[in-house]
Amino acid sequence: MTYTEIEITAELVRDLLHDQHPDLADRPVRLGARGWDNQLWRLGDDLAVRLPWATHSADALLRKEHTWLPVLAPRLPLPVPVPQRLGEPSERFPRPWIVTTWVPGSPADRTPATAAEAAGVLASFLTDLHQPAPDHAPVGNFGRGGPLADRAGQFAERLASAVELGLVHDPDAVRAVWEDAATAPAWTGPALWLHGDLHPANVLTADGTFCGVIDFGDLCAGDPACDLGACWVLLPEGSVDRFHRAYRPAPDAATLRRARGWAVLQALSCILIGEAGVHGRPGGKRTWGPPAHAALRRLVATAGH
Repeated sequence: MTYTEIEITAELVRDLLHDQHPDLADRPVRLGARGWDNQLWRLGDDLAVRLPWATHSADALLRKEHTWLPVLAPRLPLPVPVPQRLGEPSERFPRPWIVTTWVPGSPADRTPATAAEAAGVLASFLTDLHQPAPDHAPVGNFGRGGPLADRAGQFAERLASAVELGLVHDPDAVRAVWEDAATAPAWTGPALWLHGDLHPANVLTADGTFCGVIDFGDLCAGDPACDLGACWVLLPEGSVDRFHRAYRPAPDAATLRRARGWAVLQALSCILIGEAGVHGRPGGKRTWGPPAHAALRRLVATAGH
């Protein structure tokens, strides 16, 4: 499946609902967003339909959300898109699709958090999410939640690409942050539930703080440092220490070192996607670049602290 193999329209969405969930088919349908893996269509005021359109992996990710988010959502302090219905592949659309609750807010890549209390809101969300996961919880895609050292090849590739494109001007400083993180002691606690992909387009804001978290396609279990690295990308200047003080249990020094490595990986990826449109995606997501550059500056400036 590529971007052009099937055209997703409001008429198609209505037809799919008529076929499989007719009680929802009379609601107004309008485009909400074209995301990384899925298109999101508003369904009335309180629901949304997500249909995979860009990657083969999106099918399994939707089914994973349908299985696990209803279990996790009740304990989370921020709204998340709770699955309501599952659509199965058909002649009209040969892939699964999902109906979820609609989460209002503006993506943080377009409207960044500016309020000091955003640090506590993010810490509260991750404290409640990061609970021990069952043995049959999903494994992270591309090593998310696993040993950071296993991502050394990906780090080297991303840094080299960013340097070649002129997007990173002090690679030695960035590499030093990574090497310190990759040599930190490994996580020895239980595998905890993780969002797995807390980049700014997946976190929503209102009135200067966070008001929702979306896209749990990379939901998995593992090392909490994978999620904790997001604080450098998401929070306003001067808020990272406040976040660490509010998160429970307080992260130890090794976890913070690993989190810095995850933050470097995420920042490099967002810079490449935002400014170069790499990884086979059509065009860049320009709003992803500024928070990622800011995160790299913060990480380099506080190296060793």
